[in-house]
Amino acid sequence: MLDPTERVPLGRTGVTVTRMGLGTAALGGLFRPVSEEQARATIEAAWEAGLRYFDTAPLYGYGLAERRLGEALRGRPRDAFCISTKVGRLLRSGLPHHPTEFDDRGALYYQGAPDLSLVYDYSYDGAMRSFEESLHRLGLDRVDILLIHDPDAVRLADSPEAHFRLVMEGAYRALGTLRDQGVVRAIGVGMNRVEMLVQFAREGEFDVFLVAGRYTLLDQGALRALLPLCLERRIAVVIGGVYNSGILADPRPGATFDYVRATPALLERARRLAEVCGRWGVPLRAAAIQFPLGHPAVVSVLSGSRSSAELQENLAMFRYEVPDGLWDDLIAHGLLPPDVPRPRRAEGGGR
Repeated sequence: MLDPTERVPLGRTGVTVTRMGLGTAALGGLFRPVSEEQARATIEAAWEAGLRYFDTAPLYGYGLAERRLGEALRGRPRDAFCISTKVGRLLRSGLPHHPTEFDDRGALYYQGAPDLSLVYDYSYDGAMRSFEESLHRLGLDRVDILLIHDPDAVRLADSPEAHFRLVMEGAYRALGTLRDQGVVRAIGVGMNRVEMLVQFAREGEFDVFLVAGRYTLLDQGALRALLPLCLERRIAVVIGGVYNSGILADPRPGATFDYVRATPALLERARRLAEVCGRWGVPLRAAAIQFPLGHPAVVSVLSGSRSSAELQENLAMFRYEVPDGLWDDLIAHGLLPPDVPRPRRAEGGGR
């Protein structure tokens, strides 16, 4: 049985994270509002369950998730938990919303958030301002992990290569300064596309990558180029989006994949995954949340729970005894690559 509360090292940084962390996008009102009481109860339930890794960002509820997380953790021993937050988007009032703030139905992704708009800024000064503003919302004087957030979400230069250079000369340099100052212990990138992460791994000195949605039961885009490179460069990997924003939690018509309506082909593949899991008596969600930890580069997965009930369900799925033979069966049905690293139960484990 996997233990979600197991503390594991984050590369060579001295930072430790739990095998399962709490992602806070949902607690910032992703897709629908979450009350202050519900958000606090969810964070406190995660603490009581033994989770000690919490991921947030200015984007999540336009500062709401950072503020709620900081308030819920106030009074806890600071060295007892690990927080990651991000730079790349500043929150400003009096500006029109950026097109990336809307979903495919034309609604703002974050509901119940403050009346602010996003300003993309991957410059040195922009990253420094973002970090200071995050510390203020969190009520902390340092964070453990600082990530460059979605540097491919919007292009700020004439070409992808020019944009990459802008990020490296700006935000990356700022993160290095903060790491040298000791107010950040580990630096990295958090995004959902593999190609630029590969470039970051080759050209920078990063401690950790948060890879969202690209190493799941449904999408192994990080398997070939990125994860082996992370092992080689000793970059720890955290996997977010283990349910690909919903389709692997419930593959029904209208389910979302990467925050937009899933295509019929993706729905059919997700249903086939569910059918094979069902024959082994395993919930699809259990296989989905455990699958990424089979790869030796992956140290933790994030659970984006919006309530304490959802959190308890995800904890149960994380602990669910998945037979080794299920992974072999998924490979035999062409639903996973033949050489994919498979999670294995400890000797003597059983259901």
